[in-house]
Amino acid sequence: MYLITVLGNLLIILAVSSDSHLHTPMYFFLSNLSLVDICFTSTTVPKMLVNIQSQNKAITYAGCITQMYFFLLFGGLDDFLLAVMAYDRYVAICHPLHYMVIMNSRLCGLLVLMSWIMVVFLFYGTSLGVHLSSAATHSSHSSAAASVMYTVATPMLNPFIYSLRNKDIKRALKGFYGMASTMGTIIQE
Repeated sequence: MYLITVLGNLLIILAVSSDSHLHTPMYFFLSNLSLVDICFTSTTVPKMLVNIQSQNKAITYAGCITQMYFFLLFGGLDDFLLAVMAYDRYVAICHPLHYMVIMNSRLCGLLVLMSWIMVVFLFYGTSLGVHLSSAATHSSHSSAAASVMYTVATPMLNPFIYSLRNKDIKRALKGFYGMASTMGTIIQE
Protein backbone atom coordinates (compact mmCIF):
# COMPACT_ATOMS: atom_id res chain seq x y z
CA MET A 1 0.00 0.00 0.00
CA TYR A 2 2.85 2.37 0.80
CA LEU A 3 4.53 1.78 -2.58
CA ILE A 4 1.22 2.29 -4.41
CA THR A 5 0.71 5.54 -2.49
CA VAL A 6 4.15 6.88 -3.33
CA LEU A 7 4.17 5.73 -6.96
CA GLY A 8 0.60 6.86 -7.67
CA ASN A 9 1.20 10.31 -6.24
CA LEU A 10 4.58 10.60 -8.00
CA LEU A 11 2.88 9.79 -11.30
CA ILE A 12 0.43 12.64 -10.71
CA ILE A 13 3.30 15.06 -9.99
CA LEU A 14 5.22 13.90 -13.08
CA ALA A 15 2.13 14.09 -15.31
CA VAL A 16 1.25 17.61 -14.18
CA SER A 17 4.81 18.91 -14.42
CA SER A 18 5.54 17.31 -17.81
CA ASP A 19 2.36 18.38 -19.65
CA SER A 20 1.97 22.11 -20.26
CA HIS A 21 -1.79 21.67 -20.75
CA LEU A 22 -2.01 20.77 -17.07
CA HIS A 23 -0.40 23.97 -15.84
CA THR A 24 -3.70 25.26 -14.47
CA PRO A 25 -4.73 26.05 -10.88
CA MET A 26 -6.67 22.79 -10.44
CA TYR A 27 -3.68 20.65 -11.39
CA PHE A 28 -1.27 22.87 -9.48
CA PHE A 29 -3.27 22.17 -6.32
CA LEU A 30 -3.58 18.49 -7.22
CA SER A 31 0.18 18.09 -7.60
CA ASN A 32 0.69 19.86 -4.25
CA LEU A 33 -1.85 17.48 -2.68
CA SER A 34 0.06 14.53 -4.15
CA LEU A 35 3.33 15.80 -2.67
CA VAL A 36 1.70 16.33 0.74
CA ASP A 37 0.15 12.83 0.60
CA ILE A 38 3.59 11.31 -0.03
CA CYS A 39 5.04 13.24 2.89
CA PHE A 40 2.03 12.47 5.14
CA THR A 41 2.31 8.75 4.54
CA SER A 42 6.10 8.81 4.86
CA THR A 43 5.95 10.24 8.39
CA THR A 44 4.60 7.04 9.93
CA VAL A 45 4.65 4.09 7.54
CA PRO A 46 8.44 3.54 7.26
CA LYS A 47 8.77 3.46 11.07
CA MET A 48 5.75 1.16 11.28
CA LEU A 49 7.31 -1.22 8.75
CA VAL A 50 10.59 -1.24 10.69
CA ASN A 51 8.66 -1.96 13.90
CA ILE A 52 6.81 -4.86 12.30
CA GLN A 53 10.02 -6.31 10.85
CA SER A 54 12.11 -5.93 14.01
CA GLN A 55 9.31 -6.70 16.50
CA ASN A 56 10.48 -3.61 18.42
CA LYS A 57 7.90 -0.89 18.99
CA ALA A 58 10.16 1.53 20.85
CA ILE A 59 10.56 5.14 19.73
CA THR A 60 12.71 7.83 21.29
CA TYR A 61 11.09 10.93 22.73
CA ALA A 62 12.75 13.11 20.07
CA GLY A 63 11.64 10.67 17.37
CA CYS A 64 8.09 10.77 18.71
CA ILE A 65 8.02 14.58 18.78
CA THR A 66 9.42 14.78 15.26
CA GLN A 67 7.02 12.18 13.92
CA MET A 68 4.03 13.84 15.61
CA TYR A 69 5.01 17.27 14.32
CA PHE A 70 5.28 16.16 10.70
CA PHE A 71 2.16 13.98 10.97
CA LEU A 72 0.12 16.97 12.16
CA LEU A 73 1.80 19.33 9.67
CA PHE A 74 1.08 17.20 6.61
CA GLY A 75 -2.35 16.12 7.87
CA GLY A 76 -3.33 19.76 8.28
CA LEU A 77 -1.88 20.64 4.89
CA ASP A 78 -3.98 17.88 3.37
CA ASP A 79 -7.12 19.42 4.89
CA PHE A 80 -6.26 22.96 3.82
CA LEU A 81 -5.33 21.92 0.28
CA LEU A 82 -8.63 20.07 -0.05
CA ALA A 83 -10.40 23.27 1.06
CA VAL A 84 -8.41 25.31 -1.49
CA MET A 85 -9.27 22.76 -4.19
CA ALA A 86 -12.94 23.07 -3.24
CA TYR A 87 -12.69 26.87 -3.58
CA ASP A 88 -11.01 26.46 -6.97
CA ARG A 89 -13.86 24.25 -8.20
CA TYR A 90 -16.42 26.67 -6.75
CA VAL A 91 -14.90 29.55 -8.74
CA ALA A 92 -14.69 27.40 -11.89
CA ILE A 93 -18.36 26.38 -11.64
CA CYS A 94 -19.98 29.54 -10.30
CA HIS A 95 -17.82 32.14 -12.07
CA PRO A 96 -16.50 30.41 -15.20
CA LEU A 97 -15.97 33.58 -17.21
CA HIS A 98 -13.87 35.15 -14.46
CA TYR A 99 -12.00 31.97 -13.51
CA MET A 100 -8.61 32.84 -15.00
CA VAL A 101 -8.75 36.37 -13.60
CA ILE A 102 -9.66 35.20 -10.08
CA MET A 103 -7.45 32.09 -9.94
CA ASN A 104 -4.24 33.65 -11.27
CA SER A 105 -0.83 32.15 -10.51
CA ARG A 106 -0.15 34.72 -7.78
CA LEU A 107 -3.34 33.79 -5.89
CA CYS A 108 -2.66 30.05 -6.32
CA GLY A 109 0.83 30.41 -4.87
CA LEU A 110 -0.51 32.57 -2.07
CA LEU A 111 -3.23 30.04 -1.21
CA VAL A 112 -0.72 27.20 -1.00
CA LEU A 113 1.67 29.34 1.08
CA MET A 114 -1.15 30.32 3.40
CA SER A 115 -2.08 26.64 3.78
CA TRP A 116 1.46 25.89 4.94
CA ILE A 117 1.59 28.86 7.31
CA MET A 118 -1.83 28.20 8.87
CA VAL A 119 -0.96 24.58 9.52
CA VAL A 120 2.27 25.51 11.26
CA PHE A 121 0.56 28.04 13.50
CA LEU A 122 -2.52 25.95 14.29
CA PHE A 123 -0.95 22.59 14.83
CA TYR A 124 2.56 23.31 16.03
CA GLY A 125 1.53 25.22 19.13
CA THR A 126 -1.67 23.52 20.16
CA SER A 127 -2.06 19.96 18.91
CA LEU A 128 1.53 18.91 19.44
CA GLY A 129 1.51 20.07 23.04
CA VAL A 130 -1.81 18.40 23.82
CA HIS A 131 -0.86 15.08 22.26
CA LEU A 132 2.58 14.90 23.79
CA SER A 133 1.45 15.87 27.29
CA SER A 134 -1.07 13.06 27.58
CA ALA A 135 0.08 9.75 28.99
CA ALA A 136 0.65 6.91 26.56
CA THR A 137 -2.16 4.39 26.50
CA HIS A 138 -2.38 0.89 25.18
CA SER A 139 -4.19 0.96 21.84
CA SER A 140 -6.53 -1.77 20.63
CA HIS A 141 -6.34 -3.54 17.30
CA SER A 142 -9.41 -1.66 16.04
CA SER A 143 -7.84 1.74 16.67
CA ALA A 144 -4.63 0.55 14.99
CA ALA A 145 -6.62 -0.56 11.95
CA ALA A 146 -8.40 2.80 11.85
CA SER A 147 -5.04 4.59 12.05
CA VAL A 148 -3.66 2.57 9.15
CA MET A 149 -6.76 3.31 7.09
CA TYR A 150 -6.42 7.05 7.76
CA THR A 151 -2.68 7.31 7.24
CA VAL A 152 -2.26 4.91 4.32
CA ALA A 153 -5.53 4.17 2.53
CA THR A 154 -6.74 7.74 2.03
CA PRO A 155 -3.48 9.07 0.51
CA MET A 156 -3.29 5.90 -1.61
CA LEU A 157 -6.79 6.47 -2.99
CA ASN A 158 -6.39 10.20 -3.69
CA PRO A 159 -4.62 9.69 -7.06
CA PHE A 160 -7.42 7.36 -8.18
CA ILE A 161 -10.20 9.61 -6.90
CA TYR A 162 -8.88 12.93 -8.16
CA SER A 163 -7.10 12.12 -11.35
CA LEU A 164 -7.18 8.67 -12.88
CA ARG A 165 -10.80 9.24 -13.90
CA ASN A 166 -9.70 12.49 -15.52
CA LYS A 167 -9.10 12.47 -19.29
CA ASP A 168 -6.40 15.17 -19.12
CA ILE A 169 -4.31 13.23 -16.61
CA LYS A 170 -4.74 10.00 -18.58
CA ARG A 171 -3.55 11.78 -21.73
CA ALA A 172 -0.56 13.25 -19.90
CA LEU A 173 0.37 9.85 -18.44
CA LYS A 174 0.13 8.22 -21.86
CA GLY A 175 2.38 10.95 -23.24
CA PHE A 176 4.76 10.50 -20.33
CA TYR A 177 4.91 6.71 -20.85
CA GLY A 178 5.38 7.24 -24.60
CA MET A 179 8.25 9.63 -23.91
CA ALA A 180 9.78 7.18 -21.41
CA SER A 181 9.53 4.24 -23.83
CA THR A 182 11.11 6.35 -26.61
CA MET A 183 13.96 7.26 -24.27
CA GLY A 184 14.39 3.57 -23.42
CA THR A 185 14.61 2.69 -27.11
CA ILE A 186 17.18 5.43 -27.74
CA ILE A 187 19.30 4.31 -24.78
CA GLN A 188 19.22 0.64 -25.87
CA GLU A 189 20.41 1.44 -29.41
